[in-house]
Amino acid sequence: MSSRDQAVAAILAQVALAGDGAVLGLALAYVAVRTLLKFTFTSSSLRTIANTPSLSVSDLRSLLSSSDDDQQQQHSNESPKLVFVHGVVEAKANVDGSWKSMRSGALVSHESGDKAVIIQRTQSCIYNEWRGLFWWTSDLRRLLPRDSKSQGSSSFRMVPFVVAESGRWPSSDYVIVNLGGSRHPLPLTTVYHQLQPVNVTAYTFLQTLFGHEYPVGVLDEEKILPLGKDISAVGLCSLKNGILEVKSCQDLPYFLSEMTKDQMVADLAFRTKLLLWGGIVFGSLSIGILGYAVLRNWSRWKEWRLRRQARRANLVAENEAAAQLAAEEERETVPDGELCVICLMRRRRSAFVPCGHLVCCQSCAISVEVDRMPKCPVCRQPVRNSMRIYDS
Repeated sequence: MSSRDQAVAAILAQVALAGDGAVLGLALAYVAVRTLLKFTFTSSSLRTIANTPSLSVSDLRSLLSSSDDDQQQQHSNESPKLVFVHGVVEAKANVDGSWKSMRSGALVSHESGDKAVIIQRTQSCIYNEWRGLFWWTSDLRRLLPRDSKSQGSSSFRMVPFVVAESGRWPSSDYVIVNLGGSRHPLPLTTVYHQLQPVNVTAYTFLQTLFGHEYPVGVLDEEKILPLGKDISAVGLCSLKNGILEVKSCQDLPYFLSEMTKDQMVADLAFRTKLLLWGGIVFGSLSIGILGYAVLRNWSRWKEWRLRRQARRANLVAENEAAAQLAAEEERETVPDGELCVICLMRRRRSAFVPCGHLVCCQSCAISVEVDRMPKCPVCRQPVRNSMRIYDS
């Protein structure tokens, strides 16, 4: 680790331990709350998927038709049912039996030549890692959002596709996949991956010297969802105009996946245990650290309050002693040469530092000290403080 990284780590440690660990405790509490929220979502998804019926495509129509008969046409739209269906990917134009099936209903990958229903092409820039002599300029730019055009570009093409029963197509039934509004990850297959270096120009030296980021390579990727791929869909299925359709459920972490139902349940069960114990550990640490911080700050506050009360008591005692001394000085007869040059009532008792002139009583010397620009009333030299002079 370099000296700069050590300094950054030391600063972060000081910030995290500020307030006797209160900042660290709050951060751990935030992580614990987020972990428990994820645990709630994952455990709910686990129960939902475990109770979801796993059906074939042909059984979906009979299930939805029987439920529609039970409703006795009380609603104009059938309520969708959550189902788990497994099949193969096919283009909709190849199975609908219309004139569209006479032409190709699938996309063709530009790189591999494979037929697919989804093609995603991504071109992203790889930037240099060195920060240059003025590394802080790069750190400031990293705090700002970079323009998406400088990051790269992405293209997404899709044709309507269905999930059909494996080995029984085209005579089998199928269910249309509706990706509208879905943000779930798609089980795409990478068919092209290439990194092309960027030619260095004369201007690159100045960019490197001042820590400016510049692209050193361009990464091209192409991912597809090929025809005939085994896939599982867990979502809301409905029967619209006699055609089966499945769409994503936002309350579930999966929609289209290569995993089977047992694999999804096992994965969610593992995640649930991990999130539960993670929430317990982070919550316990946050409670312990916050409790320690509260006790330490409470003790410090009580000590500060006791010191403040002691200072107030000492100040009251000093004021009473000064008042008593002033009263005694007012009662005694003071020669004219020893009177205070300001009030002309009390004896000269305080000498100014650094000039050393003994020309004021203690009360007037204090009033001179608290001025905005304290100066000796005799020599007009700046005064730092005053000293009480006692007769032997």
